[in-house]
Amino acid sequence: MIKMPRGTKDILPDESYKWQYVEDVIKGVCRDFNFKEIRFPTFEHTELFQRGVGDTTDVVQKEMYTFSDKDNRSLTLRPEGTAGVMRSFVEHGLYGGALPLKLFYLISCFRYEKPQAGRLREFHQFGVELLGSPSPASDAEVISLANAIFTRLGVRDLHLIINSLGCRDCRKEHSKALKAYFTAHKDGLCDTCRERLEKNPMRIIDCKNESCKEIAKDAPSILDYICGECSDHFEETKRHLTAAGIDFTVDPTIVRGLDYYSKTVFEFVSGDIGAQSTVCGGGRYDYLARELGDIDCAGLGFAMGLERLLLVMEAQGLYVGEDRPCDVYIASMGSEASVYASGLAAKMRAAGISAETDLMKKSLKAQMKYADRQGARFSVVIGESEMETGRAQLKNMATGEKTDIDLNDVTAVSAVIKEAK
Repeated sequence: MIKMPRGTKDILPDESYKWQYVEDVIKGVCRDFNFKEIRFPTFEHTELFQRGVGDTTDVVQKEMYTFSDKDNRSLTLRPEGTAGVMRSFVEHGLYGGALPLKLFYLISCFRYEKPQAGRLREFHQFGVELLGSPSPASDAEVISLANAIFTRLGVRDLHLIINSLGCRDCRKEHSKALKAYFTAHKDGLCDTCRERLEKNPMRIIDCKNESCKEIAKDAPSILDYICGECSDHFEETKRHLTAAGIDFTVDPTIVRGLDYYSKTVFEFVSGDIGAQSTVCGGGRYDYLARELGDIDCAGLGFAMGLERLLLVMEAQGLYVGEDRPCDVYIASMGSEASVYASGLAAKMRAAGISAETDLMKKSLKAQMKYADRQGARFSVVIGESEMETGRAQLKNMATGEKTDIDLNDVTAVSAVIKEAK
């Protein structure tokens, strides 16, 4: 038997409604903040991620699904969303329109990682990107959008932690200090971090190796090296968050896992899902447009892992939507009644009522058993008498109450069903 690849998951009908509920809430909040949906390819040219995400990151070095097509072009399944959005933004000249441009997306991403709870090789992300604004108010707005989603879903005990990575000038001085510090502790670093020491010492702060984490605890803080402009930006971002009533903690160890970040970075973390505690993370990436398209355009955003979000919601016993059964099951006795039932179902569906009929030529008893197992709210039986008179009994499956209905007046039948919702 062929099974699904390791690190992937089927979302079956008995749980897909949870995803639909969360996605509907997310889309509603995005409408409130006037963010518009963008859809973009599942795979891109590999160079996009090498240049955009950063060739010193674990994502590019270890985790990408890269392949050659029939013309020997190197393509990669997207490991994240920001690079693809920025490629689209530059390619289609969207920077020439009204700014800021506020975008959101719901996508699947692919990374070759060790599968565990909350971490899959194919996973799903909700993300937003706000392009064109360098203002600290934009940093706070993006964070506020994420916070509004958690609030609307009822998620508790999430902690917002923020940091500033400064600009490129700040990073140069900080990088020198980090290199000197980690060089003195080089023997205790893992092999990967010894390589990072030469190329990008800030990546060592994000290492999950216990020895590296212990050494990194006393590493020089970026906040001691940020320039006046970056410091002012960070302070104003904090004032905007306070004005919005959003609590936060400053954590200088947050550097995020991707190279395109600058200035503000942030994470929402939970204590309810074990080691993979980051439910949402993001920040500012003011240099990415220049890196990909030779234009200057500020940007920031975040990604929210939907698998992890659902894990948190279920751990907290929160409402995750409900599987809506069909409104009415139309049972039939005989081939003529089956045709009649099909026509009646079509009229009901056109009137906004979900209806189902027998497709298996089951006995009446088996049809009613099926309707019950499917959770149908109402049922109606069509036989010779019902076809001749145009009338039938609509049965409430929960109470057993029956209502005489005119089968030719679907509007009235629909009103009875909708009234009971």
